[in-house]
Amino acid sequence: MTSNASRFSLSRIAGTGSVLPPRRLTNADLVQQLAERGLETSDEWIVERTGIKARHFADPGVNSSDLAAQAARQAMEAAGVQPAQIDLVIVATSTPDMVFPSVACMVQRKLGIPGGAAFDVQAVCSGFVYGLTIADAMIRCGSASRALVIGAEVFSRILDFNDRTTCVLFGDGAGAVVLEASDKPGIVASELHADGRYADILCTPGTVSGGQVIGDPVLKMDGQAVFKLAVSVLAEVAHSVLAKAGRTEADIDWLIPHQANIRIMQSTARKLKLPADKVIVTVDQQGNTSAASIPLALDAGVRDGRIKRGDTLMLEGVGGGFTWGAVLLDF
Repeated sequence: MTSNASRFSLSRIAGTGSVLPPRRLTNADLVQQLAERGLETSDEWIVERTGIKARHFADPGVNSSDLAAQAARQAMEAAGVQPAQIDLVIVATSTPDMVFPSVACMVQRKLGIPGGAAFDVQAVCSGFVYGLTIADAMIRCGSASRALVIGAEVFSRILDFNDRTTCVLFGDGAGAVVLEASDKPGIVASELHADGRYADILCTPGTVSGGQVIGDPVLKMDGQAVFKLAVSVLAEVAHSVLAKAGRTEADIDWLIPHQANIRIMQSTARKLKLPADKVIVTVDQQGNTSAASIPLALDAGVRDGRIKRGDTLMLEGVGGGFTWGAVLLDF
């Protein structure tokens, strides 16, 4: 397979897929559960600050690899490819099934994909952009011919349900794309960044040692600090990627940002001079699904007919680490 990749200089998305766990919790459902813990919040408070109205939680026993495999099957079906034609699997996740092996290797097993490289990317909410950029580079250099790039999360497992400021924000799900070597337009430009000085503003500061959990295994976030940094870096990286590609804001047909907070998304769109109806929004019904949010939103736009072949898409993410990045592609 990899010998064919050297004939091409581009990589192109051939198919998309996504899955949400069937268990859907509205704000009213979550407010009631929190009230039973003695915590007060409201649907109005959540919607006003985040834009979130509902999210999906995986049932016990359903792991990131299960969701990843379901989304990958959809993407492969849309691309018209079989498992034997995949020679690279990258999964972006912060909620793996276990310490090791990687979720990507487990997806290989579940889908019956023989050989080829498989590994996870840990860049939290920027993970899918990181994974897509890595797969693009491997295809361009001839190391792979056809890749599955997946974002999959079960963030409900690491939430502190005694912290009303964070537990209302996140949800579970997975999204996937098949990226393949092509002589047709595809990924045009990308850029990745990280700044570990901000590691503490969004983290899950726990680990496993000696058979015990050491530290705190639930998510911690300084919401104001994250908001301020996200608004700044997302617009900056988007403009930088446009400059690399020799394009302008007017060339963007669809902005597909990480679905963290509607206010962050709206701010980025304004800075890119894009109207609200050019932004793919799923945060209202899915919450923040971390590395899964961009491919989930991408697949939603493709399947409802808004995103069409030939459209130019700006994908961008920002997450704990602190990490951020963007990809400009011709779909």
